[in-house]
Amino acid sequence: MTQWPFMDVAVTLPMPHSFVYAVPDYLSDTCRPGMRVLVPFGKRRVTGYILKGRKDSGDYTAKKILDVLDDHPLFPENEIPFFRWVADYYMHPLGETIKTALPTGLERRDVAHVRTTEQGRMALDTPGLSPVESRILTLADTRQGISRKQLFNTMDSPSLRSLLKKMQDSGWLSVTAVLKKEAASARLEKFISPGEKPPDPAKKLSLKRQQILSIVAEKKEISLTALRSQVPTAPRLVKLLAQDGRVTITQRRVCRDPFGDPVEPDIPPELTSEQANAVNTVLNHLDQGFVPYLLAGVTGSGKTEIYLRLAADAVARGKSALVLVPEIALISQTERRFRARFGEQIAVIHSMLSQGERLDQWHNIATGKVSIVIGARSAIFAPFDNIGIIIVDEEHDGSYKQENGLRYNARDLAVVRARMCDCPVVLGSATPSVQIAHNVRTGRFQQLDLHHRVNDRPLPQITLVDLKKYNDAPPMDRIITPELAKAIRTCLEAGNQALIFLNRRGFASFPACSACHQPLQCRHCDITMTLHLSAHVYKCHLCGFCLPESTACPSCGKKAVKNFGFGTEKIETLLKTMFPDARLARMDQDSTARKGSALALLKSIRNRTVDLIVGTQMLAKGHDFPAITLVGVICADLSMNLPDFRAGERTFQLLAQVAGRAGRGDVPGTVIMQTYNPDHFTIEAARRQDVTAFYNREIPFRKALKYPPFTRMILVKLSGPEKEAVEQAALQAAAILLQLKDATPEMAQTVDILGPIEAPIPRISSRFRWQLLIKSPSFHQISVLVQALQNHPDITRRRTISLGIDVDPYSLM
Repeated sequence: MTQWPFMDVAVTLPMPHSFVYAVPDYLSDTCRPGMRVLVPFGKRRVTGYILKGRKDSGDYTAKKILDVLDDHPLFPENEIPFFRWVADYYMHPLGETIKTALPTGLERRDVAHVRTTEQGRMALDTPGLSPVESRILTLADTRQGISRKQLFNTMDSPSLRSLLKKMQDSGWLSVTAVLKKEAASARLEKFISPGEKPPDPAKKLSLKRQQILSIVAEKKEISLTALRSQVPTAPRLVKLLAQDGRVTITQRRVCRDPFGDPVEPDIPPELTSEQANAVNTVLNHLDQGFVPYLLAGVTGSGKTEIYLRLAADAVARGKSALVLVPEIALISQTERRFRARFGEQIAVIHSMLSQGERLDQWHNIATGKVSIVIGARSAIFAPFDNIGIIIVDEEHDGSYKQENGLRYNARDLAVVRARMCDCPVVLGSATPSVQIAHNVRTGRFQQLDLHHRVNDRPLPQITLVDLKKYNDAPPMDRIITPELAKAIRTCLEAGNQALIFLNRRGFASFPACSACHQPLQCRHCDITMTLHLSAHVYKCHLCGFCLPESTACPSCGKKAVKNFGFGTEKIETLLKTMFPDARLARMDQDSTARKGSALALLKSIRNRTVDLIVGTQMLAKGHDFPAITLVGVICADLSMNLPDFRAGERTFQLLAQVAGRAGRGDVPGTVIMQTYNPDHFTIEAARRQDVTAFYNREIPFRKALKYPPFTRMILVKLSGPEKEAVEQAALQAAAILLQLKDATPEMAQTVDILGPIEAPIPRISSRFRWQLLIKSPSFHQISVLVQALQNHPDITRRRTISLGIDVDPYSLM
């Protein structure tokens, strides 16, 4: 291995490029690309990632690396060009991009801690001390003080920054740098094995020590945890036995197991002719390297079995397979299918793992202990160095888009990484996105079709119920119509399961005062709060702010808040009243917040210990429950009229997907779809499960209005704590963009700048929001414009205004 005197290092700071650091002699044997290092940056110490070795430092004197934080690379060297591409495309700092890719809790850096001095403690008794100063001195009066970030989160004072400086100059506060340790670390376990010293018959041992030696001799090696379960005093006794040489203690890294119940190995079923054709098409074109495919298969057509066969081929060729699924709830089902086929060759990556579990899974991938990774969007960064195939299930799903920080789309990155790895990529969906369907039409992708369900099971029969005819009906009939109630009763009497779908959680979505008619709004966001009856609170679904259920109206002070609207909690309550003998479960973000709760709910559905399931979009796609024969959609129009050009597409996909949960077993399925717009082409296309009809009606609108897939877009988001300042910054940003655009003749003809306007939700978490939308057929043109805006001095000098760049935005809200 070549030893380089200097290294290119990307630091975990918002810096647009990497930096060169010198390698001290004592670290020359350990520094390799893909490792974390602790480096000085200004007056701080921060985490950096080694990108490559260098022979010289260029035109300046390089600082030295302080320490290497890993014993093996966290990512392979051939993944670094991928990270560079992602950082460049999404206009995000390289070090922050790599930090996003890696498991959380691995950053080490200096954190500024504020601490009360002896002089500050004396000042606490000063009569003229303000309440804010007294609060700061009290919070900071601990051994280590309080971090500046924690202090700013605790105190709500607009002049806090200047006040801290004044108190520091007065000698009341001291600010020191404390090195923050990793939040995630490897788990080490002690293992006991027989020692080299022969037993001394002259030395008598206690019965407990004899028991330990007997167990160790029988097992040859046993973990201390397992030994302690048999001999509770083992930790103390094995130390004494080790001192006598009777046992040997070694410490090794152990992996925390994130998997659920064990699964029985399966026998691969015989493929249908359509499945076999799809698999053979991909395998017969492996010599072409990178080929993107759309696997367009109706719900229940057996797409997962195709994924299993393609992954098996990659593993047989000595390569790896990367499988993305959109929802954490779906990972369990996919993971069980893959574990039944591939056993211990599987790793999983998703946000519901603990930091330690995720670190262990990452370690298993990076060290080559597994061949297949299944995960949510962050799994696209899995540290494989020899990928044979990448699979994206439910490619249309918006969950693949990260909406903060590094705003990447994992589906799009799957195509990019497959191109870099020169391997096929398969995007699967029963309701392909307009973007990918257009790529097929224009010849960029090849399409693999599955027109029939496995065993030729019929698609569900879908009936539309016009809610307008129930406008004057009793409240219960307006939510659960007589047609749906009758269908539920018939389903339950037949011993089958029913899924009732509503993509809105909570009990009441529109609380308002009956005295002054003002809605109950969040203090920090411009949205109405939602009543969560089980928790007895009104909750904001954007920032999490809560008010007690008994709260008075903030506008008039009267306790006259009435609850209008409905969510999954209210549907659950109504169904319990209508069908008291039915076993009922609710699956939404609230009921699955606790770790393991989603898996427990899915298991109860699979084992048929529930009859009625009320769910949001968590249950709408991908799940295979053969006993569900009825799907009821409470309101099919909820998302159709949002101010977003993809609203119709999302509505169609959601309705078609949730309808596809019915009739996947031997009993044909039925869907009751309640709607106020039964004649709308989106609803009608969903009723007929006709992807082509929807695409043909939608695509002319996209073309006429210059929306994707005919243009590329970047959404510029500005936010800050002061309304007028954000508005002025947005106007200034628009002026800069227009000036840059007009200075280039070709841009003047092809680039459209829409806005600035207030965001559809003007305020979130006490930050006011404005946005601009930039469109052009040329991504290069809008990328150049936005990069120039990012670096413009009139923008960078506005310290209180955040500028967010969303490349290829999925939502315009």
